[in-house]
Amino acid sequence: MTINRRTVMAAGAAGVAAATVGTAPAFASGGAKRPEGRPAKELFGTLPDGTPVHRWTVAQGGTRLRVLSYGGIVQALDIPDRRGRYANVSLGFDNLDDYVAGSPYFGAVIGRYGNRIARGTFTLDGTTYRLPINDDPNSLHGGDKGFDKRVWDVEPYARGRETGLTLRRVSPDGEMGYPGTLRVRVDYVLTPRGDFRVDYEAVTDRATVVNLTNHTYFNLAGEGSGSILDHTLRIAASRYTPVDSTLIPTGELAGVAHTPFDFRTGKPIGRDIRDAHPQVVFGRGYDHNFVLDKGLTEKPQYVVTVTEPVHGRVMRIATTEPGVQFYSGNFLDATLVGSSGKVYRQGDGFCLETQHFPDSPNQPSFPPTVLRPGRTYRSTTLHSFATRAV
Repeated sequence: MTINRRTVMAAGAAGVAAATVGTAPAFASGGAKRPEGRPAKELFGTLPDGTPVHRWTVAQGGTRLRVLSYGGIVQALDIPDRRGRYANVSLGFDNLDDYVAGSPYFGAVIGRYGNRIARGTFTLDGTTYRLPINDDPNSLHGGDKGFDKRVWDVEPYARGRETGLTLRRVSPDGEMGYPGTLRVRVDYVLTPRGDFRVDYEAVTDRATVVNLTNHTYFNLAGEGSGSILDHTLRIAASRYTPVDSTLIPTGELAGVAHTPFDFRTGKPIGRDIRDAHPQVVFGRGYDHNFVLDKGLTEKPQYVVTVTEPVHGRVMRIATTEPGVQFYSGNFLDATLVGSSGKVYRQGDGFCLETQHFPDSPNQPSFPPTVLRPGRTYRSTTLHSFATRAV
């Protein structure tokens, strides 16, 4: 088998200096024409309080990305298969109302703290802070109105031959119980070869905790196509963080050898998902943080490879983060209708949330997540796409 690298497409920065309002660029099927063009902005819907929500479309190097100002949501990510046929490989909705009514974080920016904090409480510099309990008995993904449910300021991004979007918001002191005014910037970037990079940056005026990530659900066969259990997953992690029955880490860094959590050499996601291992039972599948062998790094390093066998799409993920939460879509229950008009069932999508570890503010042995005034939080995750020939 061979892997075909995506053709690098030349695209100057001058064409992405400003947004246009109206119809998004045409997107070819069958691979005859790769999508390109400056970021385009269109009205996607209106929140109950009258706030408009816009959808931005940006395309380069054979990849098209659609992002909502609500939640910074990746609403669509279109990439080709081995025959040049395009498909949206991210789960989501075709309307704003469904995102507002009950999205399981489809495609959203997660903050201030991605993942769970035990019993919604942590102590920092002698002060105890209490957070909303939205995943009883814990706080999940920043609370019941985290970054995923806020409207972001969005503008075009252009640097050299890269194009994309810059998202900004100010999270005020005390929002969802977190201390400090946090100023956040998230760049969604498409490189000339069509890779999708997410750069996070934040500063604070008071000591706080920060753990930003993105919650895109992927299906490399295409959104609405069914199960992802045949996808082959490789994670460069010799350890993971076991959890209790409420999915809070016990503090142990357990070895993956001889367990269903050993993805070091790659295996189908579904191979061991019905194993009776207590951790699989707790998560109803996989919903665990993997401790990356590389640790925390200044520059992103490749740590994950996912391959879809039928259409041949391959996604590799590089990150600066020390962990990745692998979630196998266990709580999708056929009550949500996706953008293709198909219902989502258990195992129809997977998440790979690059991050610091869950509950780190309460786990002194975990890499710290405290951000103090005068310091800048930075994190980068890169998604690279290719195809594998039969």
